[in-house]
This record gives sequence, structure tokens and C-alpha cells, in this order.
Amino acid sequence: MAGQSRVFPIGPRARTGRWHRGLGAWVGGGGIHALAEARGTILTDPATAPASAAHPPHPARVRNHWLGGTDTCPVDARAGDAYAAVFPGIAAIARGSRAVLRRTITHRVREAGVRQFLDVGTGLPTAGNTHEVAQRLAPESRIVYVGDDPMLPAPARTLLRSSPRARPACVDADATDPDRVLAATAKTLDPARPTGLVPGDVLGHVAGHDQARSIVDRLMAALPPGSHLCVDAGSSGIDPAFEQAQ
Repeated sequence: MAGQSRVFPIGPRARTGRWHRGLGAWVGGGGIHALAEARGTILTDPATAPASAAHPPHPARVRNHWLGGTDTCPVDARAGDAYAAVFPGIAAIARGSRAVLRRTITHRVREAGVRQFLDVGTGLPTAGNTHEVAQRLAPESRIVYVGDDPMLPAPARTLLRSSPRARPACVDADATDPDRVLAATAKTLDPARPTGLVPGDVLGHVAGHDQARSIVDRLMAALPPGSHLCVDAGSSGIDPAFEQAQ
């Protein structure tokens, strides 16, 4: 949705029997709650969902494939397998990255008292999401997800279980455009509360260090005093196989 940013408030119900682009889910007769219980079975009937062949591989879906998720499209699985054939260590790196996220969010909630997170560049639902970790420790924690996957946008994450006290909000926006991200989340984030910024995979998919720094600087400058930056980014020039896979 070029040039658009939309906030999708999360409710307990959705119309059944149709593709919900805003929710990123095909909702069958069991409704949203049936999908939530399945913990991430977003495409319950791929034959009735929009054809994935029209979409190129998406980094979030490829990463989900490396993490063992089952909701990736064939094009993403093929891309992930081709990458892993050149650099077999990528799956272990993806799992390590997810472990870092869990430890980081745990520390921010438990030690720093952060109760609000902005997760930018989010992808498919996988166990250990930001809201799951934060709300396990503090059920009132507020999480806003931002993503721009045209096949399965960020709101799909909300199909995972969340605290009824603070359902995650989701924004469909270009994660590399900090001004658009801030504009789209202005009515959702509390400007008076410290925020944990989680850039996700965004920093690994921009043109270079200058753009990555610019994105982070712009987002952090707009957040309240006491906010935290939670970064997990890879390094280049370390392994020739990694460089070839890239």
C-alpha cells in the first residue's frame, strides 16, 4: 500500500469466510479465536488465499522459514533453502537472534520498567514475539508492531495470544520511513511513557550504515526520555559464505 499507513485496532471478532488483508489472515468458520489457538496458522487454506506467486520472497517470511515456521509461502521457503545451501549457519543465527530478542525484552521490562514497545519491521508470528515476552512479565505492556509485508502484513501477529489488558496494535507502514512510522503510531503510543524501540530486521535490509543510523536516530529522537534501543544486527565481512549468500 504505497503512500498509505493504516492502524488496525485489534478486536476479538472478524468476519469469516473471506481474506482479511488488514489482519493478514484467511478467517474460516472458526473465526479469529480458532486461528489464535493454532498459534500462527495464518494461511489455514492456502488454496483460497491470494496467490503468492505474485509476490517476491519477503525477508520476514524467509526468516520465519529458518525458524521452523509453517506459514511461509513456497517462494519464501525456496529462497530460504537456497540461502541456507550457501550459508548453512543462517538457521542457527536466526534462532540466536530470537533468543537475543527474548533476553532484551525481558531485561527492559524487569530491570528498566519499560511497559511500551515499538517493534519496527515485524514479520510472521513465531513463538517468543515481543508482546508475548513483555506481557508474560507485565500484562499491561503495550506493543505496537510495524510492517509492510504485502502478502501478510504486521497485524497477523495479533492472532497470537495477548493480554486482554493490552492487545497489540499494528501499523501497516514502510519500516524504513521513520517519519511515516512515527505519524502512523502517534495515536497509539503514549508520548509520556518510555518506549523500547525494536528495529527488528530493518537495519539488515537498508542501503548502508548511514541509512540505518538515520532511521534509528530519527525514531529515538521522537521517543520520550528514558526510552531504550534494542538492537540485534548482523555484521558483514566475517564469513565468505555469508557474503556469497547475501
